[in-house]
Amino acid sequence: MSEMNGAQSLIRTLVDAGVDVCFSNPGTSEMHFVAALDSVPEMRGVLGLFEGVVTGAADGYARIADKPAATLLHLGPGLGNGLANLHNARRAHTPIVNVIGDHATYHKQYDAPLESDIEAVAGSLDGWVRRSEHTKDVGADAAAAVAASQDAPGQVATLILPADASWGEGGEACAPIPPRIPQVVDATTVKNIAEVLTSGEPVALLVGGSGCREAGLRATSRIAAATGVKTFVETFPARLERGEGLPTIERLGYLAEQVAYQLDGIKHVIVAGTKAPVSFFAYPGKASNLVPEGAQVHVLAEVAQDVPRALADVAELVAAETEPVLQEAARPALPSGPLTPQNWVEVIGALLPERAIIADEANTSGLLLPAATAGAPRHDVLTLTGGAIGYGMPVATGAAVAAPDRPVINLQSDGSALYTISALWTQARENLNVTTVLLNNRAYAILRLELQRVGADANGPKANELLDLSRPDMDFVKIAEGMGVPATRATTAEELAEQFQRALAEPGPHLIDAIVPTLF
Repeated sequence: MSEMNGAQSLIRTLVDAGVDVCFSNPGTSEMHFVAALDSVPEMRGVLGLFEGVVTGAADGYARIADKPAATLLHLGPGLGNGLANLHNARRAHTPIVNVIGDHATYHKQYDAPLESDIEAVAGSLDGWVRRSEHTKDVGADAAAAVAASQDAPGQVATLILPADASWGEGGEACAPIPPRIPQVVDATTVKNIAEVLTSGEPVALLVGGSGCREAGLRATSRIAAATGVKTFVETFPARLERGEGLPTIERLGYLAEQVAYQLDGIKHVIVAGTKAPVSFFAYPGKASNLVPEGAQVHVLAEVAQDVPRALADVAELVAAETEPVLQEAARPALPSGPLTPQNWVEVIGALLPERAIIADEANTSGLLLPAATAGAPRHDVLTLTGGAIGYGMPVATGAAVAAPDRPVINLQSDGSALYTISALWTQARENLNVTTVLLNNRAYAILRLELQRVGADANGPKANELLDLSRPDMDFVKIAEGMGVPATRATTAEELAEQFQRALAEPGPHLIDAIVPTLF
């Protein structure tokens, strides 16, 4: 390619830096980027019908691929529509390269209807933001964006691309820029943490970030086996490796009451790759800080540091001769009878395939899932890191693009599904191997629980009306089929087992509308 416009130099630079998938929902200001896809065939463009699907898919892709995808969004409103799943990506420290089209530089003065402060919206993500003012700068800015997105521990990098910078001639591709690698934790910190672990006082070790992968989990298990400390992984890990042959480490609870029970009597909380626990929300008369009163917090490794190595270095000091405790193969028996929140997870645990990727947004219906799948074949779990619902279907979509040879299982609550259900269309269009088990209890059950926990009157008919998803009941089978995804409905454990096995055996996406009662 001899002469390039700005859009072509952007895509060529992205591809040369290893970013070869772009999840897109473009508009007029991005048309030259769209046209340039045919001149750089190595870039795969994946269309999403809503920006929240685009950004969530980029999140899921990077969590599995361990490299960023790009997004293509239309001006400030397009970025705004995708912000909820970018918030989740920010909390997951996911590397994403956002390309946001903007009006031509000379057009902005006229305050056209779609004019907005894109920098202000993008700045809320606490990531990297840059505007390409000139065509000749686009390639260099793109290389900087890719590197910034991968700076440890990973972040959202937003490149704003004015239309005239995109269509202008004189674009120049730029060579990749190496990202900054995680810092190694110093020996003094490692030694101090080892002393706390061997002090004889009650200690809890809380692991997050990259520590939730195999190397970090094995080191954590060795530490626990040698010292007897309590170990936990963070409540919502971006990617947790688990199953047969790996250590099973309990996740810290979602509810403050659960955490209080798990940390009861603890005098020292050591954190590695995460922060000390706090309550998800404030509640009248209850503490926001969940560290036990009087306990000390010790930081082994910040999230941007080399967490697995820090854990391994500590393990060498306190557990040099100790092996990790690995999970043996174990599956629940297939249940029978009507589906319940207790037995549907047993179906998944009994039938989960090898090398599965679980995108978990089951919410209240999935409370018993970790126990049911602990001894299943090795798998990855992607969780709702930032709490902004509507993450599951898009993240599953991106994960399936990243790993087409692995089965992706989206365990999905009904209320959350409706935020981004158009992800099904993208799954059908791309023929992705995603099996969605949609837990249909016809309610925002988590909010019924929260209504009680905040101390509000939970008996009012108007309040309960806002938490009810019936009247009319939604037909998720018809919705899925209307988007090109084969779908069935299960009301019993036997039906779910048969339909789940059939969906896994067939290529492409499937949805199972699993009817369950609500817990709350």
